[in-house]
Amino acid sequence: MCKDDHGIGRRALLVTGAAAALTLGTVSFPDGPAAAAAGGTETRTVRGTLPPGAPDFVHLPVDVPPGVREIKVAYTYDRPSVPAGTPGNALDIGIFDERGTDLGGRGFRGWSGGARPEFFVRADDATPGYIPGPVRAGTWHIVLGPYTVAPQGLSYQVTITLIYGEPGRTPEPGYPPSRVEGRGRAWYRGDCHIHSWYSDGRRTPAQIAEQARAAGLDFINSSDHNTHASHPHWAGLAGDDLLIMLGEEVTTRNGHLVALGTDPGTFVDWRYRARDNRFGRIAEEIRRAGGLVVPAHPHAGCIGCAWKFGFAEADAVEVWNGPYTPDDEVALAEWDNTLVASVREGRARWLPAMGNSDAHRAPDTIGSPQTVVLADELSRRAVQEGIRAGRSYIAESKNVSLTFTATGGRGEHAGIGGRLPVDPDTPVTVRVAARGVPRCTVRLVTDQGVLLTSGPLPVSGEGTMEWTTTPSHAAYVRAELRHETAAGPVPGAAAALTNPIFLGRR
Repeated sequence: MCKDDHGIGRRALLVTGAAAALTLGTVSFPDGPAAAAAGGTETRTVRGTLPPGAPDFVHLPVDVPPGVREIKVAYTYDRPSVPAGTPGNALDIGIFDERGTDLGGRGFRGWSGGARPEFFVRADDATPGYIPGPVRAGTWHIVLGPYTVAPQGLSYQVTITLIYGEPGRTPEPGYPPSRVEGRGRAWYRGDCHIHSWYSDGRRTPAQIAEQARAAGLDFINSSDHNTHASHPHWAGLAGDDLLIMLGEEVTTRNGHLVALGTDPGTFVDWRYRARDNRFGRIAEEIRRAGGLVVPAHPHAGCIGCAWKFGFAEADAVEVWNGPYTPDDEVALAEWDNTLVASVREGRARWLPAMGNSDAHRAPDTIGSPQTVVLADELSRRAVQEGIRAGRSYIAESKNVSLTFTATGGRGEHAGIGGRLPVDPDTPVTVRVAARGVPRCTVRLVTDQGVLLTSGPLPVSGEGTMEWTTTPSHAAYVRAELRHETAAGPVPGAAAALTNPIFLGRR
C-alpha cells in the first residue's frame, strides 16, 4: 500500500465547466502492467485536510491503467466536537470516469453523498448509487463534496483499490413502461418524491412499489439524490395498477428540485449555485429529457435546502413535503403570492402546487401526502400534463378525497386548475365536497386572502360547503381543509389543499 499526503494550495483552485473546485495531485499506479499481468490488486491511500470555506467540490484525479476490472473506493473523515449551532464535518463522495467532469455529467459514474463509506464500480455491477459499465483506462476523478466544514477543518482519508482481470459483461438496462394500458380519464393519486437505497433511502424499489400500492397510489416517481442509478431497477415492478416514472432529486447547495418523469437513464447535474447562472440551462435539459422541473421543500430548514433559484423555470412547486410542518406553511404562503402576482400582472401562466412524501425510511410514509391529478390516461405524459396544468389537489392520504368546482348562472362550469370565463359582476357559486376529513374546517382562499372559514365538519368526515362571489371580488379561489388546532391565529395542519380555480375572462 502506498500513501500520499495532499495539501491544499491556491494553485489547486480551478474553475471548471461545473463549479469552482479544488483539484488535487494525480494518484498513479506505476505497477499497473505487472499487476495486470498477474491479475492482482493495487492500493493507494490519500490523506489531506480541507479548511473552512473550501470550495463545494474537490477532485482527486486517478490514473487508471489498462486491464483494470474493478475500482474500489473507501473514505473516512474526522468529526470533531463543535459548539452548539455550529455545523460539523460532512463529506460527500462520488466518481466520474475518463470522459471527464464537465457540467452535464458525461463522465458521471455514481454518487452516494454521505450515505456510504465505500463503493465499487465494474462492468457487470456497482454499489447502489453507481453505474455499472466498462472500467476504461484514463484519468478518472473521485469527487469529494465538503457539505459542511467544522472550524477545525476537515481531515479525510481516501483509499483507492484497483482490481485487475477480465471484465464482466455490462447488463442491458430495462425500464418500466411509460403507460398503463386501459386506464382512461380519471383522478389518479401519486407520490413523486421518494428515495430508495440507491441514494440515502433504506427501502428497495420492490419495497417502495409494494408500499405505494398499499397507500392507494396509481403512480410514483423515483427521485434519488443526484443519481439515476436506480432507473433500471424499477423494471418489472410496474403493473396495470401502478405507473412508475423515473427522475432524480437534484440536490444543489442552493436548494433541491425534483426532475419529474425524465427519460430513462437521464442524469441531471447538481454542481452549481444560484449565482453561477446555470440553472436555466439545467431546467431546459430536464424538459428536453421529457421531465418537469419541481422545486422541492423550498423552505426546509436543512443546510442547502432553501430554494434560491426563483420560480421562473419551475413547472410546479412542492408546497407540502412529508408531515405538514411550519416550513410547509411558509411554502404555501409564498406559493399563494405567486398566484396573486400572476393575476395582478395578467399572466396566463401560473405555478401549480403539489405535495409528496419525500419518504426515505421508516417511519416515513409513502403517499403521505399524495398529489391527486386529473389525467386523460395513466401515462407519464398525461400525468405530467395534469400536474403542469394544475388539475390536481394534495391529500394527506388515500382516505381523503374532495371535489371543488365553480359554476356561473348560465351553466358555465370550471374545476380545479381551470378558469370560469364570466363577466366581472356575474355571481359565481363555489362548491367544496369532502370525504375522510373528520372535524376539519374548510377555508376558501382568494387573491384577497382567506374570505371564508367553515365550522368543523362532522365526525363522519363528510361535508359540503358553498359560497357565492364574483370575479371582481375574487380573481381565483382555492380550498384548504385544515385539522383542528388550539385557539389562536395559526391554522391547523393541512388535510388537503387544492390548486385554484380562476374566475373571470382574461
